[in-house]
Amino acid sequence: MLLRRTHTCGELREKDVDTQVTLNGWVNIRRDLGGVIFIDLRDRYGLTQVVFSPQDNEKAHAEADELRNEYVVGIRGTVRKRDPENINPKMDTGEIEVRVDELYIYSRAKTPPFEIKDDIQTNEEVRLKHRYLDLRRGPLQRNLMLRSHVYRAVRNYFYDHDFAEVETPVLMRSTPEGARDYLVPSRVNPGRFYALPQSPQIYKQTLMISGMDRYFQIVKCFRDEDLRADRQPEFTQIDVEMSFVDEESIYEMAEGMMKRILEETTGKAVSVPFPRMSYQQAIETYGSDKPDTRFDLRFVDFSDIVKDSEFRVFSKTVADGGKVVGFVAPGFGTLGRGIMDRLTKKVQQEIGAGGLIYMKNNEDELYSSVSKFVKEETSRAMVDASGAQTGDLILILAGKSPHVLHQLGDLRLMFAKEYELIDESRNDFLWVTDFPLLEFNEDDGRYYAMHHPFTSPHPEDTGLMDSEPGKVRARAYDLVMNGSEIGGGSIRIHDMETQKRMFGLLGIEEDEAREKFGFLLDAFGYGAPPHGGIAFGLDRIVMLLAGAKSLRDVIAFPKNQRAQSTMDNCPDEVEKSQLDELYIQLKPVIKK
Repeated sequence: MLLRRTHTCGELREKDVDTQVTLNGWVNIRRDLGGVIFIDLRDRYGLTQVVFSPQDNEKAHAEADELRNEYVVGIRGTVRKRDPENINPKMDTGEIEVRVDELYIYSRAKTPPFEIKDDIQTNEEVRLKHRYLDLRRGPLQRNLMLRSHVYRAVRNYFYDHDFAEVETPVLMRSTPEGARDYLVPSRVNPGRFYALPQSPQIYKQTLMISGMDRYFQIVKCFRDEDLRADRQPEFTQIDVEMSFVDEESIYEMAEGMMKRILEETTGKAVSVPFPRMSYQQAIETYGSDKPDTRFDLRFVDFSDIVKDSEFRVFSKTVADGGKVVGFVAPGFGTLGRGIMDRLTKKVQQEIGAGGLIYMKNNEDELYSSVSKFVKEETSRAMVDASGAQTGDLILILAGKSPHVLHQLGDLRLMFAKEYELIDESRNDFLWVTDFPLLEFNEDDGRYYAMHHPFTSPHPEDTGLMDSEPGKVRARAYDLVMNGSEIGGGSIRIHDMETQKRMFGLLGIEEDEAREKFGFLLDAFGYGAPPHGGIAFGLDRIVMLLAGAKSLRDVIAFPKNQRAQSTMDNCPDEVEKSQLDELYIQLKPVIKK
C-alpha cells in the first residue's frame, strides 16, 4: 500500500491549518510523552512534527508504538496549529503539527551505525562505508541540491548564449602529457587500450574545426593521481570552447557564467569585470598563482635595501641572486616572544624555510629579531619601504627566488588563517594571466607545458621559442576564487607549423607527434578557426559555495584518499575468465 503524499515535510505552514494532508518520510526522532507519541518526520525538504494520540485515532496510536528512528512511513492526518508555548522557531514548519488518523509502515530499519543528524563527528571512513545513510543528513542533502542548482544555472546560461551542448567520447587514446591515465583494455583489439579522458581537449578543438563555433559540456574526467581534499580520481568539468575569439571574449563569457551561478544559488550580487593580474605579478605580490585576495598582506621586496648589509643572511642571499621579502601584519606588533618563537618553528617545520625574521614597529621601540646583526638605519629603511605603521609587525624570509616567494605565500596564508583575517562572507575573483608557456624539469632535463601542448604562445614572444623558450609567455589564464583555482584555459594553437614547433620544444619527435596527434595536425590542414576555451572545476565551485572542507562533501558517491569506494568495495578483483578475455596476466603484488 502507498499513501500518495500531498505535501513534503518542509512545506506546511500556518495557512494549511485544518487541511487534510498525506506525508511520507523517515522517522527522524521519536518521543513518547505520557501516552502521546511525537515524531519528527523527515524528507529532503525538511521536518514536520507528527502527533499520534489515542483521542485522534486509537489504531494509529497503537501502531506508532512500534516506530523507531529511520523507519520509513506514510501518514494521513490534519494540520493543527501548535500551542504558543510549543512553537519551534528552529523548524520552518515549527508553527504547526499533523494529528495522525492513519499510519502505514513501508519498511523497518536497524539501528544505524551513527546518528542521522547535521553535526555528527563520526569518522569519515564509517560515513563513506554507509554513504546512503550519510546522504540522509541535512548538510549533504543541501550540498547536493546546491550542486543541482549549479548544473541548472550553467546549462541555462549557455543555452541563452547560443552554445551547443555536445558529448565527447569517454573512451579515447592515451596521451603522453599530463597526469597518469586510467587505462581500459580492449577485448576486441587484444593488447590495445583506451584511456579515460583527463579532459576532452582534443575533441573540443576538433569541434571548432568542424564549425560548431560555441560548445559546452558538463563532463566527467579522470586522473590517476595522489588524492587530497580538493582532488578526486573522477571529477566533473564545465568544458567550454569558442571560435573566432580572443582572451577578452573568454573573460566576458566566464564572468557572465559565474555571475549567473552565484546570483542564482546564493542571492549575492557579483560585480564584473573581475580584476586581473599577470602570473609574475601574482608570484611577486602574493607568492602564489592562485592568491586569496579576501585579505591584503602584500609582499615587499627588501633586497635592494639589504644587499650591502653586514648581516650575511641578507647580503649573501641577494649576492647569490636570491631575495629578501616580507609583508606587514597591521596591528600585530604586540605579539609576544613565545608566540613568535612558535611561529618561527612552524615556518621551519611546515613551510621549510631556514628561519623567520621579524620586526615590531611599536611606539616605544623598533624591535628586530636580528638587531644584533642589522644596523638600526637599515631596519628603519625597511620599515619605511614597507609602509608599516606604529603597532605593526613585519615578517621576513630570505632565500632563492622564486622559492622564497612561494614560502612567503604559504606563511601569508598560514598567518591569515591563524588570526582569522579572511572574510569568509566574501567571494573574491581574480584572473591570473600570461603564464609561462613552459616549465623546465631539472630531474628530466626537459621542458613541460605549464598548461598543455595546445596552448598558443604570446605573439610578442614567438621569436624566443628557439633561443629562450623558458621566457615565452602563454596566452593562458586561470580564474581564481577565494584562493582556489576554479578554471583554467587558453587561446589554442590553430596552425600546424606552430603546433609542430610546440611538440618539438616538449621533446615530442615528429614520428611520435604524428602517431599521437596526427588526426589533429591533419585537421589543421583543412582550415582551423582561431579558437580558445576554458574548463571549470564544477566540484570545486560547489565546494566553495557550500563552505565545505572537502570535495567528498559535495559529490554523492566519492572515493576516499586511497581512491576506493568502501560502500560498494571498488576497485575489486575480477574473475580470471574476464582477464583471459582481455589477454591480461597479472604480475604478483609484493606487499611491503
